[in-house]
Amino acid sequence: MGGDGIDVRPLRDGELADWLRALNTGFLSPPTPTARDVAGRTEIVADSRVLGAFDAGRCVATYRSFDQQVTAVGGAPVASNAISNITVSPTHRRRGLLSRLIDLDLRAARERGDALATLIAAEYRIYGRFGFGPATRGTEWVVDVARTGLDPRWSGPAEPGARIDLVDLAEVRVIGPVLYDGFRRRQPGATDRDAMWWRRSTGELRLDVHPWKEPFYAAYRNADGAVEGLIAYRTEEKWGEGKQPLNTATVEDLVALTPAAERALWAYVCSIDWIVTVRTGMLAPDTLLPDLFPDPRAARAATQGDWLWVRLLDVAAALSARTYEGTGSVVLEVVDEPLGAGGTSGGRFRLDASPQGAQCVRTTAAADLTLSLGTLAWLWLGEGSVQRLLALGRITQERPGAAAVADALFRTSRRPWCPDVF
Repeated sequence: MGGDGIDVRPLRDGELADWLRALNTGFLSPPTPTARDVAGRTEIVADSRVLGAFDAGRCVATYRSFDQQVTAVGGAPVASNAISNITVSPTHRRRGLLSRLIDLDLRAARERGDALATLIAAEYRIYGRFGFGPATRGTEWVVDVARTGLDPRWSGPAEPGARIDLVDLAEVRVIGPVLYDGFRRRQPGATDRDAMWWRRSTGELRLDVHPWKEPFYAAYRNADGAVEGLIAYRTEEKWGEGKQPLNTATVEDLVALTPAAERALWAYVCSIDWIVTVRTGMLAPDTLLPDLFPDPRAARAATQGDWLWVRLLDVAAALSARTYEGTGSVVLEVVDEPLGAGGTSGGRFRLDASPQGAQCVRTTAAADLTLSLGTLAWLWLGEGSVQRLLALGRITQERPGAAAVADALFRTSRRPWCPDVF
């Protein structure tokens, strides 16, 4: 317990409803949880680490973390501590409660041997001071279907023998996890989806605070019948004057193992009768949209921004886990403010990398580049450019030419992407 009398600690039996009330308050939802919300959340948090701050027995801040895997460049799964459900009640702001919660959690994550911590930031300016940095970005597009130039007579994939089938929820629960696991193992920045994710996304587990509406699902199958893509979308019915359709399809999820599957699924959703607008949901920053359309100007970027944030808890392990397209060595001075008792991840590290493998170790050699831990997160998955970060003043070049060497090492052929919110 702190000197202010506020107790920051793990949740105890019988306190979940109070914790949910604080969570709902923080996210501006109706505060009192329903019985179904409490029962559903009991299942969701069963494999989580749930913390709270309590003032005179009342929960005034919430925090949850759970085990996660993040795909590094090259496909290696990296153990991560995923953070979610962070709130501080408006009556208790600016008292250091988030600092105490995050320190308690990250100290335990470091002791477990997690190489990373991750989160999706609701506000940009909060988490940089805790050593997190934006490691992936995303873009949502709004497509004017009539302007795309796609063949209005489109009736199926161009690949011989391939087809698109509508599938129901039971089949999604079978084919979805296998398909996504194949996808995330080749997509840097992707996180794993556990059984609970599929239960919630397919309506098997529902919360009143987050009403669920069943989407449509369509699967792309290749000539051999193997599923190579899956799209989930919902529709909003709207008609204009003169009985003209003004309906919108909003894509909730699209997973594709091949470019052919990705192209076909976008063509499919843009060919549905009565649909005049498609909202894509957040996509990878280098998605095939909008350039797969004959007229790319049919799509406009509605939202662009940071997505997955990463804090490296073990710099050497994280940099050694990914692959590098170039060959070279660089010494990094990584600056990290100590996070209370959670310690620091900073120090001086030598990275020796080549397409055959990489090794990163602590060193006393002179630094080539100096950067913050949060800035290093921009580079870990290949999202950031060393030269651009140098120009922004986020990196200091200690040896002439070092930035060019590091840029060649950290760059990737495709940008990283995390398709999920957690």
